[in-house]
Amino acid sequence: MQTIILAGGRGSRLDPYTRILPKPLFPIGDKPIAAILVHQLQSAGVDEIIMCLGYLADLIRLYFQDGNQFGVPIRYSVETDPLGTAGPLRLVNDLEDDFLVVNGDELTALDFRALYEHHVAMKADMTVAVHKKSVYSSFGVLEIKDGQVTAYSEKPTLNYWASMGIYVFNKRILSLIPEKERFDMPDLVQRLLREAAQVVSYESQDLWFDIGTMADLEKAKKEFKQFKLP
Repeated sequence: MQTIILAGGRGSRLDPYTRILPKPLFPIGDKPIAAILVHQLQSAGVDEIIMCLGYLADLIRLYFQDGNQFGVPIRYSVETDPLGTAGPLRLVNDLEDDFLVVNGDELTALDFRALYEHHVAMKADMTVAVHKKSVYSSFGVLEIKDGQVTAYSEKPTLNYWASMGIYVFNKRILSLIPEKERFDMPDLVQRLLREAAQVVSYESQDLWFDIGTMADLEKAKKEFKQFKLP
């Protein structure tokens, strides 16, 4: 089982902290986020990790080196210009037929092996791990058609499925990613849907944090004290 870790972004929402330290190296307890992720992947049976790097790439390479200390081989693909969240996949050589793709700032208790096996069983082109979220509206919400109110809900709770930034791909989809252009995961999903590709979901209610702000980071630190880290 092969995994690509996307770790090339600037983490601009965490500026100015990311001016000196890439977000995947931000600490949770005594380990960087990405180190926790690498340990989890190794425990799930991943036998090779490819890190897609860009911003402050040398710091990440210096920390992880060849992966020997983590018990899993690690190699690197480095972009010279920002290619978004899907574009870097076109730079990676020697990919297996099916492979995991994970954002380098993911903090989750998701079962990566179960996700991968679900993808293979579904014979999917792309599998997206999703997490149910709720938004609580402080307003009354109306449905309107042709200027007429057709429904009214007072301060409803709106539920939706959020992408966890964790995917499994079949490599046949790589040809749909433009070469040497910025191309993000939403662009890729929309292109796959237009092509009538098999895009499936993997529903998870496991512990999951998207580390976008310092408030997210502090909350994750508190929550993960209760979680047994590898």
